[in-house]
Amino acid sequence: MARSKTAFVCTECGAQTVRWQGQCPQCQAWNTMVETVLEPAAPAAGSRFAALAGETSRLQVLSMLEPREEPRQATGLDEFDRVLGGGLVSGGVVLIGGDPGIGKSTLLLQALANLAGMAAAPGAGASPAKQGSGVVYVSGEESGEQVALRAQRLQLAATPLQMLAEINLERILHTLREARPRVAVIDSIQTVYSEALQSAPGSVAQVRECAAQLTRFAKQSGTSLILVGHVTKDGTLAGPRVLEHIVDTVLYFEGDTHSSFRLIRAFKNRFGAVNELGVFAMTERGLRGVSNPSAIFLSQHAQQVAGSCVLITQEGTRPLLVEVQALVDSSQSPNPRRLSVGLEQNRLAMLLAVMHRHAGVVCFDQDVFVNAVGGVKITEPAADLAILFAIVSSLRDRPLKRGLAVFGEVGLAGEIRPAPRGQERLKEAAKLGFDTAIVPRANAPKQPIEGMAVIPVGRVEEALEALRTLE
Repeated sequence: MARSKTAFVCTECGAQTVRWQGQCPQCQAWNTMVETVLEPAAPAAGSRFAALAGETSRLQVLSMLEPREEPRQATGLDEFDRVLGGGLVSGGVVLIGGDPGIGKSTLLLQALANLAGMAAAPGAGASPAKQGSGVVYVSGEESGEQVALRAQRLQLAATPLQMLAEINLERILHTLREARPRVAVIDSIQTVYSEALQSAPGSVAQVRECAAQLTRFAKQSGTSLILVGHVTKDGTLAGPRVLEHIVDTVLYFEGDTHSSFRLIRAFKNRFGAVNELGVFAMTERGLRGVSNPSAIFLSQHAQQVAGSCVLITQEGTRPLLVEVQALVDSSQSPNPRRLSVGLEQNRLAMLLAVMHRHAGVVCFDQDVFVNAVGGVKITEPAADLAILFAIVSSLRDRPLKRGLAVFGEVGLAGEIRPAPRGQERLKEAAKLGFDTAIVPRANAPKQPIEGMAVIPVGRVEEALEALRTLE
């Protein structure tokens, strides 16, 4: 019996090498090379990757093409639709990942139940067999009885939602072609395997092949397809990065499993805004959208406390108010600690250096801890000014003015750089009752905002001086 040939495949980019290497030669990632059995080459005739169109593609003039607006399918969950860009698109492929137990299957089961209920409502159209209005949930990790038990626990209404417990790709595709569903969910892509390959389910080759075949089916049939993906210990989607490239939308579930709040963030969306954020609360009857997410990220203090500053951040098209807390304490070790939760730790070290150089605020003998309330992760540089104010407030043990909200990026030269959509941020803060804002000079509104005093600043020392005048 001939010995199977093996190669080492990178789980990030899919690159292959003959022998193991600590670093991938293509994407430069470390410890991502995994030994994989090479599959025999597929025959050239009847290739399963033939062109989607029946005829050969031809050159076309871009200005002569007529674009068409794809209709959206609302899922009945407003926060989920917001992250998707308004709803599901016909033929679109969505990849959603998150930690185990975060609520991926619960959210999708709720969305499918709503879609199935809309299709079965009076006046929804013809039968599913003719119009392709059915909804199919393919579960590779749970049996039909387990899914039914979850639906009963969530108290979902009785709908014609169709269930399939299967992990074989060929049987799944055969069932989907016969059912012609409007929306289909594959939970999860790591459990599905193809008979054309000999490797185990979840391997690089299987994940890549199954995702490609399912994406091809979605584009041909117009079915909106949602793939559930596992994540690694680092929180990224398991499998090769090509999985993120071939789909249309990539969503990540965030949040602490010990908290009742969940966040869905869009990292890629061909049909909507990137970095859009959806906020949910986990209840006994599943996930419920939060209409005012700023209330989650603002702590309710009986009185003003030192080390707390309200940041006006922007997540996609939505401005959010998040409380940034800092604790500065005398260090008992020769190497003071610098720790941040929900914020970038490298920017924290940079801000401390800028404060020392341009504002004379010394923290080299202090432990500095920074936290974003509510478990949200803030990556935009407009949070710099709020972090700086929170650190200064904790260092001096003086609370900031009540009703103060800030935003702005701090540069290494001590300048305060503007942030995008400054007008929308200020209007959101004024709507929530904040009456004072310190913002970059370039973000100063041309027209006064009712009920809010805006203080524009251009440099770090100027911002701290404005902070002292408000005390």
